[in-house]
Amino acid sequence: VQLQACGGGLVQAGGSLRLSCAASGRTFSSRAMGWFRQAPGKEREFVAAISRSGDSTYYADSVKGRFAISRDNAKNMVYLQMNSLKPEDTAVYYCAADTSLGSLLRGVRIDYWGQGTQVTVSS
Repeated sequence: VQLQACGGGLVQAGGSLRLSCAASGRTFSSRAMGWFRQAPGKEREFVAAISRSGDSTYYADSVKGRFAISRDNAKNMVYLQMNSLKPEDTAVYYCAADTSLGSLLRGVRIDYWGQGTQVTVSS
């Protein structure tokens, strides 16, 4: 599985961005998907995850109510809609895939990572 993330950029505080992640292969619908981020000088952290079917979503407290994760299994795509962006959301954002939703939620032993896309929020 290869993951290609895009959609990052520079935005003012309060603005919005939509990240996209395209997945190769025919096993997309069998994998839970997630987004993580890493700010300069900090460890990579969990942002959001979505179950294989898309019925269940999970968010870090810091983004709950502002970000929304979704997926389109017919297109092998996962999205992260980010609203009301804050300067502290500035980071490189990575999409990830795993057969285990638990691995994504714990951020450990994750099967596949995308290459990352930079999000910068100016104050």
